[in-house]
Amino acid sequence: MSRNTSRRPRERTAARRRTHQEQRAHARPRRERLYGTHAVAAALANPGRRCHRLIATQEGVSQLAGRIDARALPLAARGLFEAPQIVSRQDIAALLPDGAVHQGVVLETAPLPAVDLAAACRSAAQAEKGARPVVVLDQVTDPHNVGAILRSAAAFSVGAVVVQDRHSPQGAGALAKAASGALEQVPLARVVNIARTLVVLKELGFWCLGLDPDADETIGAVSVRAPLALVLGAEGQGMRRLTRERCDLTARIPMPGSMASLNVSNAAAIALYEVARQ
Repeated sequence: MSRNTSRRPRERTAARRRTHQEQRAHARPRRERLYGTHAVAAALANPGRRCHRLIATQEGVSQLAGRIDARALPLAARGLFEAPQIVSRQDIAALLPDGAVHQGVVLETAPLPAVDLAAACRSAAQAEKGARPVVVLDQVTDPHNVGAILRSAAAFSVGAVVVQDRHSPQGAGALAKAASGALEQVPLARVVNIARTLVVLKELGFWCLGLDPDADETIGAVSVRAPLALVLGAEGQGMRRLTRERCDLTARIPMPGSMASLNVSNAAAIALYEVARQ
C-alpha cells in the first residue's frame, strides 16, 4: 500500500508534465511567416493583421507593388512596405520550409486574432444580401487543401470556415499561400470538437448538410436550406461517425467517370457552386 501511495505523486507530476508539453506543442506561435505576393499583399492590407517585418528581394518588392495600392495600406504596414529589409533569394529560402514558392517576399506577422464562431455565424446568417453558408472541415489536415477551400470560400461568399484545432494545419505559411489572400478575408474558426460544434450551429439556426460519397441523394437533388453549414470530411475516411450523425442530411457529388472520389478542395468548390446556384 505504501509503495503504491508513493508512486502517485510521481504519476501526477508526470501527467502534469505531459499536459504542459501537449499545450506547448499545440500553442499558436507568436509570429508567423507568410510568403508569396498574393498572401503578403493581402496581409499588409488587412487592418486586423499585426505585421512586424517585411523581408524581400528587390524583384519581390517590385512584384508586390503591382499587387497592392500603398495608399490603401494601414499606416503601420505602410512603413514596412516603403522600407522592407532587402535580401537575396537564398536568404529568404533559408527562412522557409524546403520548396516554399516565396516569389521573393516574406512577411513576419502575429497570428490573426481568434475567431468567435458564434459571432461569425450570426453575421453570416444575417447578411444583408442573404444568409451566407458556413463550411465545416472534419480533420482536413493538408494546409494546401484548407487554403484552396478558403479561396473557394471567398469566391462564393462563405461566412466562415471551421476546423478542428488539433486536427488542422497549424503553420500559416503554406495555408496562406494556397489561399491566395483569402485567409485575410474569410474567418477561420478553430474549435475543439466538430460534432459538438454542429450542435451549436443548429442552435444558431443552421441546417447541416454533409458531403458523403455513399449518400442516397445527389447534392443537386437536395433542396438546400439557409442558413447552411456544409460539412466535409478528410480524404479517404470522410466524415467521422459522430460528425455524420450530427448532420441533418447527407448528399453526394455524382461522378459518372472512372474516379470514385475528388480532392476535398475540389469537392468543396463544386458543392459551394451548387449551393450558390440554388
